[in-house]
Amino acid sequence: MTRVITRLHGGMGNQLFQYAVGRAVALRTGAELLLDTRQYTAKNPFQYDLGHFAIQAKVATEAELPPAKNRPLAYAWWRKFGRSPRFVREQGLGYNETIATIEADCYLHGYFQSQRYFADIAPTLWTDLAFKEAISGENAQMGERIQSRPSVSMHIRRGDYITDAKAMSVHGSADLAYYQRALKEVRSRSGQDPVVYLFSNDPDWVRDNIKLDAELVPVAINDGKTAHEDLRLMSLCDHNIIANSTFSWWGAWLNPSHNKIVTAPAQWFASPKLSNPDITPDNWLRLGD
Repeated sequence: MTRVITRLHGGMGNQLFQYAVGRAVALRTGAELLLDTRQYTAKNPFQYDLGHFAIQAKVATEAELPPAKNRPLAYAWWRKFGRSPRFVREQGLGYNETIATIEADCYLHGYFQSQRYFADIAPTLWTDLAFKEAISGENAQMGERIQSRPSVSMHIRRGDYITDAKAMSVHGSADLAYYQRALKEVRSRSGQDPVVYLFSNDPDWVRDNIKLDAELVPVAINDGKTAHEDLRLMSLCDHNIIANSTFSWWGAWLNPSHNKIVTAPAQWFASPKLSNPDITPDNWLRLGD
């Protein structure tokens, strides 16, 4: 059977994009989907996160993968001359049309951050990305609370976006004005006054600094190992105010409501050298232009 290998790197949001594009190519070509998880060593601050979902792919063995960078000569030869699997690298940050026509027996390397890669298999992905384990404990209680009244998730991404100079120069962090405008848009368009559920990797900062004329509920149940539960809780909200973050992007995308209002910052990257015009679906609001 032919194969499609997708290289996983980065956190959960990035991994979900990389899985989605690989799944789309594999389905179109009738190939088996394999995941290259070699990036997730003990030194990596991120971990392999797709095991929480009902994905239709397997983690590749070393024998099924092309050479890695720790074998520099073999890696260089494969990148330049290798036929099986063919190396396919994302070109730029926007949608790459060539991905729609590539053949199987390929190795996908990139971020692929656009719904356009997998919009045609969205129903399949919603099945694939169902959570394996039922919601329980404090998360179940929070989920019931979220669904009891009109609700909106609000994601404030800090952490490395603030503390790491390189990450801050590339990504930056959405300001309070964005969140104020986003909440105003959600209220106006929905005709509701939703409870605002605050998600952040810096909950103490959020408690002290996010001041909005709304009922605010900080969600500080989970840590890095259970971050998928925050994703699930976001998806249970009626509406979603996301950060410039692939994590909350997926929290909004997995929200099954046809009436959801989703806002995203117009400036996804702080660096003027970077731009992805295809990062958000057409029916999401990009605020800040």
